[in-house]
This record gives sequence, C-alpha cells and structure tokens, in this order.
Amino acid sequence: MKVVQVALLVLHLLGVLALLVGLLVQVRRPEKRVTGPMRDGIGTNVAAGLLLVGVLEARDQEFDHVSVAVMFGIGLLILVLVMANVRKPAIPTWLYWVILVLTVANIGVAYS
Repeated sequence: MKVVQVALLVLHLLGVLALLVGLLVQVRRPEKRVTGPMRDGIGTNVAAGLLLVGVLEARDQEFDHVSVAVMFGIGLLILVLVMANVRKPAIPTWLYWVILVLTVANIGVAYS
C-alpha cells in the first residue's frame, strides 16, 4: 500500500507541475488559452489527490482534513474553469490570472 501511496503522490505532484508549467509558459504571450498540459495537469492532480486521500484513510494515517478540503475545493474550481474554456481559441487575461493565482494558492495551502 505504501508503493501505491508514493505513486499517487508522484502523479499528484506531476499534475500540479504540468498545470503550473502550462500556465507559466504563457505569461508573456498577449493571447492566453487553455493548453493540453493545463487540462491534463489539473485532471491528474484532482484524480490523484482524491485517490491519495483514499489510500491515506485506508492506511489510518493522520493528515489535516481541513487543508485537504480546501485544496479539493480550489482544485475543483480550477478544473471547472479549465474544462469550461478548453475549446475556446482564447481566454480573457483576467481568467488566466485567476487560474494562476488559484494554482499558486493551492500549492501554498499544500505546503502550509
């Protein structure tokens, strides 16, 4: 079960890394859009995070349920924003910055 936990943690981290890289690549571009790494990254992040919580619960490990709930809420909001705009040729700049700030906030909650 520990191997599954570590594998899910790695997938979770790779998901948030893909999302963040997909966002940061576009910082200087005048036209922002939802890219494949953003879509796949947030999907992987949310799915692996949910499975990771399930494994932690099954192993009776202690973790902060409040921070997990906050991270899930933020992740779900990012997922909805990304998936709602995935087929659009461009997204408004304010939406790009909202997704970026939410992503950084989610990382901040994870490491606090």
